[in-house]
Amino acid sequence: MTNKIALITGANKGIGFEVARQLAAKGYTILLGARDPQRGEEAAAKIPGATAITLDLNLPESVIDAAREIEQTHGRLDVLVNNAGIGEIGVDGLPGVAHLDAVRRTFDTNFFGSLAVSQAMLPLLRKSSAARIVNVSSTLGSIAIQGDPTHPYSAFKSIGYAASKAALNMLTVNLAYELRDTPAKVNSACPGYVATDLNNHSGYRTVEQGAAIVVHLATLDPDGPSGGFFDDNGSIPW
Repeated sequence: MTNKIALITGANKGIGFEVARQLAAKGYTILLGARDPQRGEEAAAKIPGATAITLDLNLPESVIDAAREIEQTHGRLDVLVNNAGIGEIGVDGLPGVAHLDAVRRTFDTNFFGSLAVSQAMLPLLRKSSAARIVNVSSTLGSIAIQGDPTHPYSAFKSIGYAASKAALNMLTVNLAYELRDTPAKVNSACPGYVATDLNNHSGYRTVEQGAAIVVHLATLDPDGPSGGFFDDNGSIPW
């Protein structure tokens, strides 16, 4: 068991909720981030000892308030999982047809929102003896795979979603460098094609399967990697 404190954004459902559930089972104190306070409270009630934190990535004051609440209550943060993300099916797609406002909304949440949360939580993470940051990314954010016509995922093109995840991967690399002289570890995780609201539950993987790599990276041993991109099978090319 452990008394480590973990914040998971977008955790009132889907992969985020399952990550919270699995970390709680390992003894972590769960701070369940949710944009809607009521949904956050309802989700937290399903996980013993979990606390709901109102956290809207698109509202800077919400992010600042969440960091202040965690500092006052716990004084530090051991794990940050940047899980919250969106995808706009039907209005995102190839560059020639994607709606520009949809691309901006996707970036606002998937990249800028995660960056804002990371910046706000960094002082608390630096107080941990072994902080772990996991950015929930996607194979669709791999430029190498997107540019490989022989790869089965290369045909899936959504400029907003894919580019926002590529930017999130760059956040991983930069944060890992910034924290290189500390015990902290920062990695990107690809859960795979998981059946969630994001894809109208068309995915072939369960949330339990998708959460596994995220939980693994959130609980890395001191000799684990940092600054990498991983799925269940190992490293993913950038």
